[in-house]
This record gives sequence, structure tokens and C-alpha cells, in this order.
Amino acid sequence: MSTLKKLASQSAIYGLSSIVGRFLNYLLVPLHTNIFKQPGEYGVVTEMYAYISFLMIIYTYGMETSFFHFSEKSKEDKSKVFSTSMIALLFSTLLLSGGIILFSGSIASVLDYEKHPEYIMWMALIIGFDTLTALPFARLRQQSKAKKFAFLKLTNIGINIAFNIFFFIVLPVWYKGEDGVFRSFAHLIYNPKMGVGYVFIANLLASAITLLLMIPELRFDKKEFDKKLLGQIVLYSLPLLIAGMAGMVNETLDRIMIKFLVVDKSSAMNQVGIYGACYKLSILMTLFIQAFRYAAEPFFFAQFQKEDARKVYALVMKYFVITCAIIFLTIMMYIDIIKYFIGETYWPGLKVVPVLLLANMSLGIFFNLSMWYKLSGETRYGAYFAIFGAFITIIFNLWLIPELGYMGAAWTTLICYTAMMIASYITGQNKYPVKYETKRILIYVGFAIVLYLISKTIVQFFDPRTFVVLIINTIILVGYLFTLSKYERPPVSLN
Repeated sequence: MSTLKKLASQSAIYGLSSIVGRFLNYLLVPLHTNIFKQPGEYGVVTEMYAYISFLMIIYTYGMETSFFHFSEKSKEDKSKVFSTSMIALLFSTLLLSGGIILFSGSIASVLDYEKHPEYIMWMALIIGFDTLTALPFARLRQQSKAKKFAFLKLTNIGINIAFNIFFFIVLPVWYKGEDGVFRSFAHLIYNPKMGVGYVFIANLLASAITLLLMIPELRFDKKEFDKKLLGQIVLYSLPLLIAGMAGMVNETLDRIMIKFLVVDKSSAMNQVGIYGACYKLSILMTLFIQAFRYAAEPFFFAQFQKEDARKVYALVMKYFVITCAIIFLTIMMYIDIIKYFIGETYWPGLKVVPVLLLANMSLGIFFNLSMWYKLSGETRYGAYFAIFGAFITIIFNLWLIPELGYMGAAWTTLICYTAMMIASYITGQNKYPVKYETKRILIYVGFAIVLYLISKTIVQFFDPRTFVVLIINTIILVGYLFTLSKYERPPVSLN
């Protein structure tokens, strides 16, 4: 249990930056969805951040995982691994961001943002700054400096939130206020026509300030640059880059494809905005998985050589899935309250929430199942699974989005992650067999889904604004938790 306690401890600290921090960041969603009354405006934010997600994979090209791998492999040369990786990232980042800025006008035209080439330039700078801090953040994780990691991540998020509040709440009030210093200042720097542009400006400022704060962690010795080591790192990273790109296709391509595939083009950006906002309602699931991943990756690497490693992996998987099932049921039992997290004009998209929650659960399980190929160095399998998922994503989105709109994108996400999960399980059991409690896990997840369907059937006879619905759903949730407590007891020992 000591190993599990260590993982729990690290998860709690990383959770401070991920759960608390990301939750605070998610508070921008109600701000944005209430300010941008037209979902199409929020659709611009959703689409642009989808492109940013893709480019971050290209910019970092698997360097974080490679850093973990080669640091463990060559413990005496950790400094050399970091310096070599950091110099490579610095060079590639300058090259990529410089190219995007240089051709920003042409890129904006291709993406139908001819009037806003500045969006492209800001995007290139945001990605560049974030890339240069990615490896230092990875080193903090590798060194188990979870508190410092959490502080810097929270600082970044806090600055971003502060600038959003400043641009969308404070400055408009000053701009319309009485004559004085504040009104003059607002008229000097504020442009009401900027709109969603201030979302990107706030992010850019936060990323730039975070980079400045990370300067002590950015230090490297150029004399330690090793071309041979870089070649090994790149060789290890390339499958991860392919897997990352394919994985991002699975995660965010739908938000780009909706714009181009919906039959009614006049509603395209509205659908992107609604889908993007409702996706955020899976906040608890995504935050838990994010916090878990920060702690789990270095934890799994550290456990790999131990005798009881497979037993630990199986135990972690079971409790991970139990937690995800509880989160799923909790969100769906209180969706009539949680929906106020976004603006009312976005509520028609609430039907995607249960589908996306299950999709994210499958993704989290896939992450657990796929650790074997990272641990053994057979990273090509990550590329195989991700490409397999990307193929499913593209085919099903091309089929379902024209038929169902953004709902088709949600179902495609679930189908994709479930297929990847199954493929990873089958392959992993052949390559690195782990005795997961598969039957029990399936029962727990299936039971949660059945209870959700029962709730949906019962509450349709009541006004969702009444306490009756709340009481019924609370009883269902408590019943699920009670059932789990009867069948699950924390193990006294792993031996």
C-alpha cells in the first residue's frame, strides 16, 4: 500500500494545480458563454484552441515522455538529457513560430479568418511560450517537486483569469464610466470591437509571464548538448509524435470538422460553440484524469522494475475506473444544476454530456492500459492505437456529423475511445499481461449507466426545477455508493 499511498499523495498535490487550477480556469466558460450571447462567437474560441492543441503536439514532439524515459535510463546524465532536449526544443520552436507569424495572412485566409490574421500571430506566440515551459515542467514532475509545479501552474491560470476579468468586466465598465483617469485609460487601451480577441490576448500575456517565472528552471548547459543522444531521443519520440497527432485528431478534430461538415452552414459556428461549451461540463472527469496522469506517468515508470508492479497496475486500474464511474453518475444526477455553469443559449447541447463523459472514461482506461508500451520502449504501439483511433474518428465524423450535427461528433468520440481501449487491452494482454479485474470493472460501469437510464426514465415525469428530481437522483447516487462500499474494501496489503 505504500506505493499506492505515494501515488495518492502525488495525485493530491498535482490535483491542486490540475483540479483547483483547471476549475478556476473553467470559470472562464460561464464568463465567456454569458458575454458571447451568440454561440458562434464562442465557436471561434473553440476552433482556435483546437488548432492550438494540434500544434502543441508538433512543437513538443514527444519530448516530455522521452525526457522521463532517458532520465531513468541514464540517471547519471539527467542534466545532459535535459540540456540536449531543451536546446532542440528552443531551436524548433523559433523555427515554427517564426514561420507561422511570417505567413499568418495566408493561414488566416485558409481558415476563413481573413479579417483577423492577428489571431494566427497570437496563437503562434502562445504555443511558442508554452512549449518552452513544457520540458521544465516535466523536470519538476520527474524530480517530484509537485508543490513548485502546482504553484507555477496555478500562477499561470490565475494570471489568465485576471486578464480575462480585466478585459471583459473591468475595462468595459471603465470605458462607459464617467470622465476621469480610469475612463481615459480604458479609451486608450480598450477596443469594444476586439471581442473574442481578448481571450487570446489574456492567454498570451499569461504564457509570457509564466515563461519569465520559469527562467530559473530553463537553465541548461549548451556544452552538454549531445548529437548522438538527440538522435536516440528523436528516434524514441517520433512514434510518440505520430501517436500524439493521431490522438489529437481523436480529441479535437471534431470541433474543426463540425464547421465544414454540417449541412446548414449558417449554423456551423453556433454548433461549434454549443458543442465546445457543453464539452466543458465533463469538467470533473477530465480534471480527475488530468491530475491522475500527471502523477501516474512517473509513478508507473518508477514501479516497472519491482516484483509486484503488475499487481499495483491492476489495483490502480480498478480504483481509477470506480472513481470515474462515480464522477459520471454524480454529474448526470445533478445535470440540472451543473448546466448553469454555461449560458442558457448553450443548453440545447446538454444531450452530448453523458456520451462525452463515457468517452473520457474510456480514454482514461486506455491511458492506463497503454502504459506497457511506454514502459518497455515499444512506443510504436502508441502510434498504432492512435492511428487506428484517428481512422475511426475521421470516418465516423464524415458519416455522422452531416446526419446528426454535433451529436454525431459526440458519438464518434465515444466509439473511437472505446475501440482504442479494447485494442490496447487485447494487445497489452499479449505483450505485457496484467490480471485486471475486468468482469468487476465492467459491472461497476454498467451499473452506473443503468442507474443513469433509470433516473432519466423516472424524472421525465417531474418538473426538473423541483426538489423531487434532486431527491430521487440523490437516492440513486447514494445507493450506488453504498453498493460499492459493500463489495469494495481497501486492501490491507499488496502481498
